[in-house]
Amino acid sequence: MKIIGFCDRETAIALKLTGIKDIIIPAEGEEIKQWNKIEEQEDIGIIFITEELADKIGKRLREYSLRNLIPIIIEIPDKKGRRKEHIDYISYLIKKAVGVERI
Repeated sequence: MKIIGFCDRETAIALKLTGIKDIIIPAEGEEIKQWNKIEEQEDIGIIFITEELADKIGKRLREYSLRNLIPIIIEIPDKKGRRKEHIDYISYLIKKAVGVERI
């Protein structure tokens, strides 16, 4: 299983520094087309996606996450920082599984 990044150019640099080799930087307006290509791949274990791209893909991303246990999709902030309206699904899943809120 591989780890990929689906992000903007600046975030891609940071992900490459962490050792992630497979990075997809969609052109403006090509986000959904690139996402469809990601959905077709079966060898992906983890996807790091910026919150901005996750918002652009929206419902398609949520439906994909609900249909598939793998890959794990982790939404990360871009260079502008965390969005105020962002919902942290990883924390939500942990809280739901454990029954307590993380500190």
